[in-house]
Amino acid sequence: MDKAEDSYLCDHLQKRRKEMKKAAWRKHHKWFGLILGFFIIMFCVSGLVLNHAELFSNVNISRSALPSDYRYKQWNGGLLRGTIRWQKQVLIYGNSGIWQTDSTAASVTDFNQGLPHGADFRQIRGMVTTPAGEVFALGQYGLYRLQPNGRWSEIVLPREEDEKLSDITTQGDSLIVTGRSHIFLARPPYANFARISLTKAANDDGKVSLFRTIWLLHSGELFGIVGVLLVDSIAIVLIFLTLTGVVYWFLPHLSKERGRLLRRKLSAWHNHIGKLTIALTLFLCITGWMLRPPALIAIASGKIPPIPFTTMDSNNPWHEKLRTLRYDADEQEWLLYSSEGFFSLKDLHAQPQAVTVQPPVSVMGINTQEKDEHGQWLIGSFYGMFRWDRKKGTVTDYFTGRPAEPIRGIPLGKNAVAGFTSHFGKFPVVVDYYRGTPALPMPSRMASLPMSLRNVCIEIHTGRIYTFLGKGTLLYIFLIGLSLAWCLWSGWKIRYNNHRTKH
Repeated sequence: MDKAEDSYLCDHLQKRRKEMKKAAWRKHHKWFGLILGFFIIMFCVSGLVLNHAELFSNVNISRSALPSDYRYKQWNGGLLRGTIRWQKQVLIYGNSGIWQTDSTAASVTDFNQGLPHGADFRQIRGMVTTPAGEVFALGQYGLYRLQPNGRWSEIVLPREEDEKLSDITTQGDSLIVTGRSHIFLARPPYANFARISLTKAANDDGKVSLFRTIWLLHSGELFGIVGVLLVDSIAIVLIFLTLTGVVYWFLPHLSKERGRLLRRKLSAWHNHIGKLTIALTLFLCITGWMLRPPALIAIASGKIPPIPFTTMDSNNPWHEKLRTLRYDADEQEWLLYSSEGFFSLKDLHAQPQAVTVQPPVSVMGINTQEKDEHGQWLIGSFYGMFRWDRKKGTVTDYFTGRPAEPIRGIPLGKNAVAGFTSHFGKFPVVVDYYRGTPALPMPSRMASLPMSLRNVCIEIHTGRIYTFLGKGTLLYIFLIGLSLAWCLWSGWKIRYNNHRTKH
């Protein structure tokens, strides 16, 4: 074989390898796109709703229209978060409003008259009674007072427009509401609330949560309405790319002649828009991928300096960090729980001090916080329930009595505590988020209480709605995210290789 033949053979083999590689990229892009198409559209549509949840706040979805796992059973799913005594009755509150019963829970009646109809507004975070017998209920979007006619009326708080509310308590005749960024305090007749901005903590280094920063990057909220609209446009682009890709591959099977021109146009639009937006679509994919296990584990406790001129760059050191505030009479100080952990304050204007020994709490936050008959704090979250003796500086598991172990890996324990009550029978009742509790009868009519469209979209967006996957839903975002990134990358490689061939 002479040099000319050898050169020709090498060129032929190299050309053949390029053609095979190009064919492989096309197959990957085609099949990943077709298989992922439905899930991509579900991601995008649910994300659009979540980015503008206030527009859909009154839209409810019956649980009977959702997979059976979403129907309430034995007070699970946060249906019972807590209880208070009122007159001779017991009021149960939780994710679907307020319910009236007695100490036997034999008969449960609706107690939501006057509350907004949207299921989101009926997610009750806490209830209290004042020394004068007045009853208040706190939802994540509003504070409500029980009127003599048995109806609830809203009390307007001097909060920021987008500030959610997370906890309510009393100290003497003072009523204290905890928002995500401020404390609100009022005394009788509870008509005017003072807004309190807490002092910067002694150990505050000025850094913010890496997890929350990526979360706000993913939604676009980090850059305000401009960022939200940009992410909306990326979602619309992904829907367009998915639909044009599916139609492109199915057109030849529907009409080989008539569809030829449309197929060429779809291909041109698909390729051109995909090329222009590849960086943005990959950005949306990767940031979403990082917000769920196992990638979440790597960033859950990370902290970074706030990005200048973004919504995380706030003059309030407690912006979006506050969760609960309770008065510890034994220690004669306030006990604050935040996304940064527990802090103590001698008064609401003192500098918060980090508590040295504290119980582990799931990243989803506290669901139970109250004292038992021995004066120990009971702290319940999706990581479990713990007894916290602040005087002795010990934390033990409520169920086993063993010393508490710090959170490692996924922040979910064997007992995902969603609620607690000591108002039924001789013994306290802990309510598991998944299993509920067999200690209290639940009326069957409550099984299909509505879920807000926003919450349904959260379930779709995280993949939990696909209950047929079982425990695989924990890895759904991880696997789908990698697959989607590969689909986008393979599409770019096809376009890039075509461009190189032409030149």
